[in-house]
Amino acid sequence: MSIIRLFREEKDYLKLFSAGILNGIGDRFSQVALLALLLNITGSGLAVGLALAIRVIPFLLFAPFGGALADRFSRRHILVFTDLSRILFALSFIFVNDSSTLWIVYVSSFFLAAGEAIYAPARKSAIPVLVKQENIVKVNSLEQVMLGVVLIGGSFSGGVVTHFFGPDLTFIINGLSFLFAAIFLSRLHALDQQEEFTAPELERTDARKSFQSFLTFHQTILASSALTIILLSEILIPLVNGIDNVLISIYAVQEFNLGDVGVGLFYGSLGIGLMLSFPFAERIQNHLLKIGLLALVLEGAALMFLSQTQSVTAAMLTFIVVSFFSGVGNTCFDSVLMKETPKAHRGFIFGILTTISNSLMGLSMFAAGVAAEIFPNRALGFAGGLGFVLTGMALFIVYLMINRGRGLAKY
Repeated sequence: MSIIRLFREEKDYLKLFSAGILNGIGDRFSQVALLALLLNITGSGLAVGLALAIRVIPFLLFAPFGGALADRFSRRHILVFTDLSRILFALSFIFVNDSSTLWIVYVSSFFLAAGEAIYAPARKSAIPVLVKQENIVKVNSLEQVMLGVVLIGGSFSGGVVTHFFGPDLTFIINGLSFLFAAIFLSRLHALDQQEEFTAPELERTDARKSFQSFLTFHQTILASSALTIILLSEILIPLVNGIDNVLISIYAVQEFNLGDVGVGLFYGSLGIGLMLSFPFAERIQNHLLKIGLLALVLEGAALMFLSQTQSVTAAMLTFIVVSFFSGVGNTCFDSVLMKETPKAHRGFIFGILTTISNSLMGLSMFAAGVAAEIFPNRALGFAGGLGFVLTGMALFIVYLMINRGRGLAKY
């Protein structure tokens, strides 16, 4: 009922949410099928890590550009264009049949990621434009529900469809999802309007004259203690997050011998946890940073337990717990970011942070793929969970140090 009331109040966001569901499910359909296909063709965790890493690398090149575009031009046009431009590449995976055609995976993955790198900061910066300030936390918790629906509807269903009908159907569904998402986004005319900036905001930015420089990013981050914590989290968390991203498919296929369906089951469990985080996360009003950091530590503890369990049921339940804490943490961090970032800089700042986190995630996933060839999967998973715990504790120490004299009390 809370979700329904929020949609009634934020009708424009409902369109953005619906588009996210569509292209998200299609992308997850494709990702599950693609990762399973790679494991079947190569039998290598390194191939999985490389494929995931390649999807992240374009963020280094295109996310700042996409963020700057979002501050200057119609976000609606940017979102529609990037969805339509990805259709051809989404369909190209149909032609991957053996090791001689693996190059298609890497080339198309790169261009799909390039589209996402432009799309992501434009979409994220659109949320504060579309929704009321008092609904920011609720909407960010609803974003986790969207991810949960995507994981359940896309990953679990994608695993089942791949198992019974083969991967080609999932690639076709992905292409269609981009098309229908673009239709929803084309109706978001509210994103064509230019935001009005106050005089101080205009003095701090040259956004209307030229693309912002990295100096703008530096000054904006340092002006806010909360944003400094967010920046550190965007640097440290991806360095360990790549490990569990790679291990999800490996656990399903190699440790539990569940094949395509297992990949879908585990991703579906993650989706359930994200959806369950909504009733809790939407009620958070204060202490966002402290709650987010605590959730990070608990997420790591759950990952450590996951690495040791031998039961499929226990693994699925643990994935639910992992994503519950992940959803709470993401809601807290994103809400702080949207509240603290000056609206004149939103697109560019979100683009730079997206670049940092996704680039480091790509390196982490590639390294995890290499490590999976050397170390036992479960030992690697335990190390990843421990990394989350240590990262959360380190960020909390930084929080306490900054909070002594720089006013983080409201967070």
